[in-house]
Amino acid sequence: MALSKEGLPGWLEPVVRAAETVQPLQLSRFLPPENGTGRQSAVLILFGEGPEGPELLLMERAGSLRSHAGQPSFPGGALDPEDGDPKAEGPLRAALREAEEETGLDPAGVQLFGVLPRLYIPVSHFVVTPVLGWWREPSPVGAVDPNETARVFRVPVADLTNPANRATAVHPSGHRGPAFLVESTLVWGFTAGVIDRLLHYAGWERSWDREKLVPLDWRS
Repeated sequence: MALSKEGLPGWLEPVVRAAETVQPLQLSRFLPPENGTGRQSAVLILFGEGPEGPELLLMERAGSLRSHAGQPSFPGGALDPEDGDPKAEGPLRAALREAEEETGLDPAGVQLFGVLPRLYIPVSHFVVTPVLGWWREPSPVGAVDPNETARVFRVPVADLTNPANRATAVHPSGHRGPAFLVESTLVWGFTAGVIDRLLHYAGWERSWDREKLVPLDWRS
């Protein structure tokens, strides 16, 4: 399984460049522990082309899950032994396998073109490799297992860059982070952080009001 940049649409070029140059601390202050602990996992950041132009595939996790319940997220999850080396092709296989299991997409229609630096989610101890994909041949998607996935949806990049849909989420702990009010949901946490940085380094970000606060107390 290899990465390929051949035949990508021109509008993805800024994302390709960002993936090649971005440094870990430019994406997040939470980086994998130096002692190697943490559960190896991967997410698929899948770009497609929709009626309103470029879009991203997201899903909403089931409310009954142990960690990150009810949160919108990228498809993904922990590496299995059969995925292979976590420092080689393991994350690529895991990202596609999990996306297929969670959303029903056909991995054969996905072209993987880049990998972002590994990041860390302290609350669940996941070491996450974000894998970038181009949905070359879109396939039907939906919640495969309602115990894992509440719904699957596609968000136009234009909605994510629209300043009216952007806000700063305030966690009960006091932590603040970017958030997106799209598709009748609030995207926040790790997923929103990665989207925020991707938009920034791809040059797609538009000026938005960082003082527009959304408290997360109702989710705590």
